[in-house]
Amino acid sequence: MARADSTPEARYAEAYGHAQARAAGEEASMRLLERLEAIQARGGAVTDADLQALARDTGTPLYHLEGLRSFYPVFREAPGPVHRVQVCRDAVCRLAGAEPAVAALEAALAGRDDVALERVSCLGLCDCAPAASLDEAPGALPAPERLSAWLDGGERPPAATAAGGPLPTDPYAGRHEHYATAARWQGADPEAVIRALDEAGLQGLGGAAFPTARKWAFTRAAQGAPRTVICNADESEPGTFKDRLILEAAPHLVIEGMVMGARVIGAGHGIIYLRHEYQRARESIAAALADARGRGLLGEGFDIELFVSPGGYILGEETALLEALEDRRGEPRNKPPFPTNVGLHGGPTLINNVETLAAVTTILAHGPEWWRAQGSGGYSGLKYVSVSGDVVTPGVHCLPWGTPVREAIERCGGVMEGRGVLAFSPGGASTPFLPGSLLDTPLAFETLREAGSGLGTGALVVVAEGRDLADVLLAQARFFRNESCGKCVPCRVGSRKGVALAEAAAAGEVAPGVAEALRTLHGTLARTSICGLGQVALLPVVDALERFADEPSVQRLRGEVPWATSP
Repeated sequence: MARADSTPEARYAEAYGHAQARAAGEEASMRLLERLEAIQARGGAVTDADLQALARDTGTPLYHLEGLRSFYPVFREAPGPVHRVQVCRDAVCRLAGAEPAVAALEAALAGRDDVALERVSCLGLCDCAPAASLDEAPGALPAPERLSAWLDGGERPPAATAAGGPLPTDPYAGRHEHYATAARWQGADPEAVIRALDEAGLQGLGGAAFPTARKWAFTRAAQGAPRTVICNADESEPGTFKDRLILEAAPHLVIEGMVMGARVIGAGHGIIYLRHEYQRARESIAAALADARGRGLLGEGFDIELFVSPGGYILGEETALLEALEDRRGEPRNKPPFPTNVGLHGGPTLINNVETLAAVTTILAHGPEWWRAQGSGGYSGLKYVSVSGDVVTPGVHCLPWGTPVREAIERCGGVMEGRGVLAFSPGGASTPFLPGSLLDTPLAFETLREAGSGLGTGALVVVAEGRDLADVLLAQARFFRNESCGKCVPCRVGSRKGVALAEAAAAGEVAPGVAEALRTLHGTLARTSICGLGQVALLPVVDALERFADEPSVQRLRGEVPWATSP
């Protein structure tokens, strides 16, 4: 039993039973989640018999294995049909016509028992919307006749194309001099690395915007072991797909950033935690890791493993990610303690997202002065922005920090059919929509916060004039409802209640007063949910009730239109 006067970190580590000796043993063996993935890859499912056999082989309680299978969406209890077609049901794909497209597919596939058609959460392919996955191969949703031809033995519809050409932030620009930056900084004082990141003003580029230098300094100063560097590559929020581009085009930048992080904190182990839909990124990372080992950058002293997530948006939350890596259900931990002090297996853990680690390499290659000079209008640095929705050519653009939102849209060919912008969400599904009158707002954390939204993950979703904004808002709320891990009551119950209220209002089935009910419910979730999912689940809807109060579709959500009459 932990001493009463022990630190919270010590009590937490003991409560989870992760003594250093046990941690070393766990790291040396295959994780249960990896075993479950291998079982499903062989047999198409993880059956009850499979769980019983694994329980016998590993000495793991059967209830624990059943808990893993039921929590992670990638696992199936029975193989099902030969083919699986998964179609994204979230906001960006709805804007691109996913619902009528799925209806046409359902009609075309009626009576076939060799294919399962499923609606799923965002696939990270918003630039291909409406997006689909055909037997785990991601790409644009094919026309019914093309899909039927494939099912009948014809050619497979094309998968999503890999990124082409070097990235603007790649200091090697297509040359084979990868990892020269790590070589140049070999033996450098770790404090000098932290100072360079501090002088560059680098903030976390996955949404939280926490100063990177401070996170690295905190982890370096923390006591204990094991010490680990983790790349969070589980971007799963609708509208966000920039990390996919970076991993496909320049995984070496991320690897080099992790190597520098390991030197700073004294880590011997690194993990790239990748969302399972990113098949091309998986191939690129595997090839880059092999190359880095061949060059001697990885191997003895520090190595990196690739771990493929079993699915679920909540795994992007850093402590839920740690739970998965420790073979538990991916439910967020209470904080503090933070992973910088008590992370993987109870040791100090440095967790950064893909874009942040790639930026570390760029900054250390060119210097903090160069990085600061890349910004616009007094801002520092470069930012990758995913642009999707009602634009002519969705895609990822590397923009000077401080670039106006309007320019980002113009880089994508402008709004489709020459329409105006009704609304835009600058940072992903968790950031409130802003009106088209604010298109000249610079893309920066501070300016978008002052405008009433946020830069978030850098996922710019554009909604054109004439669109049903309420439908988009409801799609976002449904996403968070569907992706709630269910650990805390406010999020589990409140997200469902909020969606039910909003859907009823949109259908004219409730009396006026629903707007205040939604605001109250959002306030409860924001104050009492364990992690950010519950805290923002209803935010875009509640914010739009005021900001877009004159928009007819939003007035439905406010209960300000006549009730629908019963036939």
